[in-house]
Amino acid sequence: MHALRDRQYFGIVERMTNTDAVTALAALAQESRLAIFRLLVQNAPGGLTVGLIADKLELPAPTLSFHLKTLTHAGLVNTTQEGRFVRCHAAIERIDDLVSFLTDDCCGGHPEACKPQGR
Repeated sequence: MHALRDRQYFGIVERMTNTDAVTALAALAQESRLAIFRLLVQNAPGGLTVGLIADKLELPAPTLSFHLKTLTHAGLVNTTQEGRFVRCHAAIERIDDLVSFLTDDCCGGHPEACKPQGR
């Protein structure tokens, strides 16, 4: 079993599908959504409240709400209610799944041959 590709919880194996990958990539293929996601990654694991995201990225509330809905639908952002506030967190495991899906069977099943140079 590949640790990044296969997630086992209570005997359930979750695998990213082509549709899942396209949805995630489409969600990130927009400048504001990419900025939101990167900001949340920078503030992981604590996340940020919606108000702080709006302030830091100078996005109006309706615009931010629209983008967060898209990122949440793609599984890239999780939200939790904290009293009057909503806290957003980057779903790091989802990005791990996406990277694993994109690089599955890299280099004919020899991923060590595909390691980026200079990293």
